[in-house]
Amino acid sequence: MAIEEYIGSIVMDVDSREVEITDLGEQINTGKKIVKTMNSKGVAKGFSRGIATYDLDISAVVPLDGDIDWENLEGVKITITPLSGSGGQRYSYLDCFTSEVGRKYTVDNEAKIDIKMSAMRKVYES
Repeated sequence: MAIEEYIGSIVMDVDSREVEITDLGEQINTGKKIVKTMNSKGVAKGFSRGIATYDLDISAVVPLDGDIDWENLEGVKITITPLSGSGGQRYSYLDCFTSEVGRKYTVDNEAKIDIKMSAMRKVYES
């Protein structure tokens, strides 16, 4: 039996600039909603299609020499590339913008910045 390899770490680029991140969370809402109807079986009969939304939660370290102006990002491209050399799908979020920014400092770790972003669409690259 062969050993399976799984995707581990990723590299994140903001408009082709590599960013040192510690966490990345992706939340995709498909926009589909259940359609409830009154019928003799008392069950829903289907769904309606809506508008998909893409939300990103990012934690990045704060370098001494300056950082990306996270608060004012608009229309940027976020690219996610698996570090694994043997596979994994590269994809990008397009037309991203920042909705929230927060900084945190702890006694035994580096300063971090937490960013909440939204994107207009997601595309897979080859």
